[in-house]
Amino acid sequence: MGKILACSCDRLRVTSWIILSHQQESDMAEDSDLEKTEPASPKRLEKAREEGQVARSQELTTFTVLMAAAGSLWFIGSTIMHKLVAMLRNGLQLERELAHDQALLLPRLLQVTLEGLLAIAPLFAWLALVALVAPMLLSGWLFSAKALVPDIKRLNPTKWLQRTFSVGGVIELFKAIAKALVIGGVAAMVMWQFKEQAFNQISMPLNLGLAAMGELMVLIFTLVVAAMLLIVLIDVPYQLWNHARQLKMSKEELRKESKEDEGDPQVKARIRGLQREAARRRMMAELPKADVVVTNPTHYAVALKYQDRSMQAPKVVAKGVHLLAARIREVAAEHHIPVLEVPPLARALYHHVELEVEIPEKLYTAVAHVLAYVFQLRRYQNYGGVNPPKLPEIMVPDELDQPA
Repeated sequence: MGKILACSCDRLRVTSWIILSHQQESDMAEDSDLEKTEPASPKRLEKAREEGQVARSQELTTFTVLMAAAGSLWFIGSTIMHKLVAMLRNGLQLERELAHDQALLLPRLLQVTLEGLLAIAPLFAWLALVALVAPMLLSGWLFSAKALVPDIKRLNPTKWLQRTFSVGGVIELFKAIAKALVIGGVAAMVMWQFKEQAFNQISMPLNLGLAAMGELMVLIFTLVVAAMLLIVLIDVPYQLWNHARQLKMSKEELRKESKEDEGDPQVKARIRGLQREAARRRMMAELPKADVVVTNPTHYAVALKYQDRSMQAPKVVAKGVHLLAARIREVAAEHHIPVLEVPPLARALYHHVELEVEIPEKLYTAVAHVLAYVFQLRRYQNYGGVNPPKLPEIMVPDELDQPA
């Protein structure tokens, strides 16, 4: 008795262990379905883009704007410098009227200020245009009104702390430190490299020294900005990867999206069933108007109708197999519609002609023989006379006596 109880306990433990294992596997499967491991679907990417959520690289924008500034200084820097020097010279010259009439000082100051703004306006306009175009290099043209809608959640200090001390925040911190080290190091090396030229310009005449100093400063600025290219080459792939990571979806989300797009399979099956049922009711309503039903003799049944004034060729008004074929034969018998056993023609019509569609030209001869026999039979039944001969053997093309 004790052995039996021990064996029962062992079996109970094993059964409990199996159930627990299956439950753990099921829980793990559910957890894996909820993990965001799948790439974002096109619909998810489009929705994120509509909300203004795209990959952005601030480093790319900064680098593009600064390089545009450096290029502008190389091409129009001397022109801007000449205009600013002329403005400064005119501003430091005081006529006798200005010295004795303070009311003229303010208009003169406004005039000098306007000249300075006009001198640097082309540069600022060009940089403003570049600043607008630069973000499009990574994400293309995007205007999202949703991104402009005020969101109180953005003011939540908890969210700000989470972003600051998250993995992304730590990466941004290290990126800022690396950027400072790279730019600072390159700037120090460049200035050290050109220190002798800078000292030599002290002994040059003022106008020549200023021109040489300006060229040297533009050269140093260009080299320092070019050093940012290394940061851009690292930041752009990271931003693309991080954007894709943030938009990842779980398997459950993909299934839900697929159901929303394609519809629930059960609902679709129910709709198809209702459509078939409606089509069957319409078909059975048209069946009493048929002229003849051809059968196979039990598997297939196809009803044909022909009106020479409104139809170019006979049409199939009903067709079915097995139980539906039997129902078509019953309705045909109730309405005294001739039922003829023409197996090849029944198969060809069922497989190759849809409901309410005229028969193909290749079946004209076969159907014509059948209808001619039916019309002769109807005349005999209504008016008497000579009984029509037996229906001859009906042949159809071999390619139509096969399923489509």
